[in-house]
Amino acid sequence: MKDLVFDLIKKEEIRQSEGLELIPSENYVSKAVLKAMGSVLTNKYSEGYPSFEGIPNWSEAEIADKVLPNYRYYGGQINVDRIERLAIERACKLFKADHANVQPHSGANANEAVYFAWCEPGDNILAMNLGHGGHLTHGSPVTRSAKIYNFIPYGTDKSGDLDYDEMESLAMENDVKLILVGYSAFPLVPDFERVAAIREKAAAKWGHEILLMADMAHVAGLIAAGIHPNPLDFGFNVMTTTTHKTLRGPRGGLILTKGKVGSPLKKIEHKSLDIIPTLVDKAVFPGTQGGPLEHVIAAKAVAFGEALKPSFKTYAKNIVKNAKALAEELKKRGFVLQADGTENHLILIDVMKSYGINGKLYEKALDLIGLTLNANALPGDTGGAFRPNGVRLGTPAITTRGLGVKEMAKIAEWMEEVAKICKEAGTEEKLADHQKEFDKLHQEVIALATTFPLPTA
Repeated sequence: MKDLVFDLIKKEEIRQSEGLELIPSENYVSKAVLKAMGSVLTNKYSEGYPSFEGIPNWSEAEIADKVLPNYRYYGGQINVDRIERLAIERACKLFKADHANVQPHSGANANEAVYFAWCEPGDNILAMNLGHGGHLTHGSPVTRSAKIYNFIPYGTDKSGDLDYDEMESLAMENDVKLILVGYSAFPLVPDFERVAAIREKAAAKWGHEILLMADMAHVAGLIAAGIHPNPLDFGFNVMTTTTHKTLRGPRGGLILTKGKVGSPLKKIEHKSLDIIPTLVDKAVFPGTQGGPLEHVIAAKAVAFGEALKPSFKTYAKNIVKNAKALAEELKKRGFVLQADGTENHLILIDVMKSYGINGKLYEKALDLIGLTLNANALPGDTGGAFRPNGVRLGTPAITTRGLGVKEMAKIAEWMEEVAKICKEAGTEEKLADHQKEFDKLHQEVIALATTFPLPTA
């Protein structure tokens, strides 16, 4: 008898196939990535690490062949070690890093590990305000890290860009241990050089090293493709990311570091920026996580290999091309955009200013026609998490499926029609009065979506 779970998985496959995914943090993996995730590696315990000696000078064939001592707590690690080394090597190539820790189970785990690696309880961390586009793990009071460290938030200015003047003032007024640039809802490219200068100025005042960290979970694929600046090129010590989103890999985390790579087994007497790679390794395991998910690490290695191919650069360029085209089409139809557009993959719409509706009403209405995005608070928003003034959308997933500029115009047209319905309905309950209109639009979305099959179909 077939488990009901598989029936539901099939229904989800149909939903994905017949709809268009506009959530900027979602994407579709390749068949190869999916196969690696469903492999026998899920059976293996591998607490600890492979050894890292010599990797920068080896070819991938040598990495896949060599047998080295490891820092594991279980036997039977020969093939797991090789796979994890391949993942590390490919990640370092993609992001010009000295070392990579591929074990974090998520971006949140990656961020917490970096805080734990460098900071002590009560230390000050300068990070982006959640209400202005930051992430929960950047100091939201509901998180564990916010109860351990003292997060000092900076925001955006009137233009929608990061408020660098505020960032500098806060860094000079507070003895910060870490400065973080990262976000979950920000459509522009940060000025990494200016942030690095702020770090140097603050470090000189306070008389100690300050860790410079970038959480690039949303734009990592664009960085890997070379079409978005890499913070590691501007003096940042650490870059964290998820491995899905624009990087188009499995769900998981990644920490990239600059500095000397050493044994995670050796005791460290004094923390310094030059040994951040080792501090991070120790913070991930045994500091904040147990056994790594080696089936996911294998899928990460496959995805990194795909991202090293020339075709991935074309894909990343098309993400941005589509995002800018969609933003322009939305503006033509009366939508008010945060920062008046986008420089990356992500678009923020103030639907309250645009059509007098809240983001949650709009999100639920778009779901009815097979367009998926998420309600999102905007700077100064008073609507709360479940009635924000904005929505967040992006183009990584639809670009993976092959949609182009022509289709962006059609998506904007559907979004305008649904916004007008929402304005007339006024409440979620009254959306039902417009079911025939939603059904008609849904059939149009299905007709377009099914001409662009899922990569795993």
